[in-house]
Amino acid sequence: MSVLLTMTEAAAPGAASGERCVELSDDELATELLRGSEAGLEGVYRRWATLVHTLAHRSLGDAREAEDVTQQVFLAAWHGRRNFDPRRGRLAGWLVGITRRKVADALSARTRRTELLGAAGAELAVQRPSQEQDVQRVLDQVVVTHELEQLPPAQRRVLELTFYDDLTQTQIAELTGWPLGTVKSHARRGLLRLRDQLVRSDGT
Repeated sequence: MSVLLTMTEAAAPGAASGERCVELSDDELATELLRGSEAGLEGVYRRWATLVHTLAHRSLGDAREAEDVTQQVFLAAWHGRRNFDPRRGRLAGWLVGITRRKVADALSARTRRTELLGAAGAELAVQRPSQEQDVQRVLDQVVVTHELEQLPPAQRRVLELTFYDDLTQTQIAELTGWPLGTVKSHARRGLLRLRDQLVRSDGT
């Protein structure tokens, strides 16, 4: 029988080993625990689980977290049972000490979660304007592309090479074989016509 199963079933009625351990004294239960007896662990759980859960719940204010801490306390008691020294105090006091440490760990974890959520929220707040700008830029590109398609082929060609390929007018002249003056004329007329089309499309 595993330790986890023992602890899960410890409160179940009719568990023979647990019932027998309930009859033991605190010192006898401590002895059983130190011997590595799972029945002893079950008896310890039966006797002090309510105390541990109550302390955890008062500190954390959350029943589910208190249940988690209770489980962690008795697992820690089982794995660290060799650290218990009956000469230095009672088993109940030792369990209370473990409970306080586990509660502190739970509170620290809660604080870290809150800080992470706060940091994530701040990051999103910083990124949101940037994301909105990205969306607007894409929409603007769609509009401009649509309006470019309405231009005469030569004007559209010059502006596309300017906007999308980042070519200078001299480079466009060399690429197309058109005179530089013709390229400049197409660029000027295309920009004026594009401006007029964009003004008509959005009314600004």
